Amino acid sequence: MDFVKVIFAIILPPVGVFMEVGLRGAFWLNILLTFLGYIPGIVHAVWVMASRR
Repeated sequence: MDFVKVIFAIILPPVGVFMEVGLRGAFWLNILLTFLGYIPGIVHAVWVMASRR
C-alpha cells in the first residue's frame, strides 16, 4: 500500500478508496460506512487497499 493512500484512508476514508478504485461501488459503499460510523469506513478503506495488491 502506498503511504499517502493509507494516510488518506485514516483521515478521510472515501478519498483513500477513490484514489484506489475510482467511482466504483466500493467508493459509494465506503461513503455509506463512513456516514454510519467513522471506524467502519476506515476498516473498509484499508481492506480495499490491501485486497487490490
